[in-house]
Amino acid sequence: MAVYEDWNTERAAQVIAEHKHLDGATMPILHAMQETFGFVPDPVVPMIAETLNLSRAEVYGVLTFYHDFRREPPGRTVVKLCAAEACQAMGSTALTAYAEEKLGVAMGETSADGRVTLEPIYCLGLCACAPSALVDGQLVGRLDRATVDEIAECVAAGKHFGEV
Repeated sequence: MAVYEDWNTERAAQVIAEHKHLDGATMPILHAMQETFGFVPDPVVPMIAETLNLSRAEVYGVLTFYHDFRREPPGRTVVKLCAAEACQAMGSTALTAYAEEKLGVAMGETSADGRVTLEPIYCLGLCACAPSALVDGQLVGRLDRATVDEIAECVAAGKHFGEV
């Protein structure tokens, strides 16, 4: 379970200042925002735009184009299930339905209690170990129902994957 800072404009300004000198700084800043706060809050869009001399639409376009950026806070546990072709060929579609049932949350959503976010990801590079997942940054290959059950147990117990 990742621990994120609470949103505040002063910290956001600091993150922007730390990355604004980079070539193509929009993406590094957005990634840093998500690493800091767990998501990219809407109020940061004009801050980035002003600092980088871009329009708000340009920053918003980058933010919404890439699926990995969240615009809402994630759950305490983030489960990303691979939806790429190799994983689909090895049964990830059925496992996704099973995970939705076991975790009590639809793909692309965060549970009402804030315990878990379930997201698709498009290739983790574990094609030889398909289907795969990323649970709070931990790679999981050869995902099966038993592993989904273990993930659900961890979520229910408020523990990191592998602690139950």
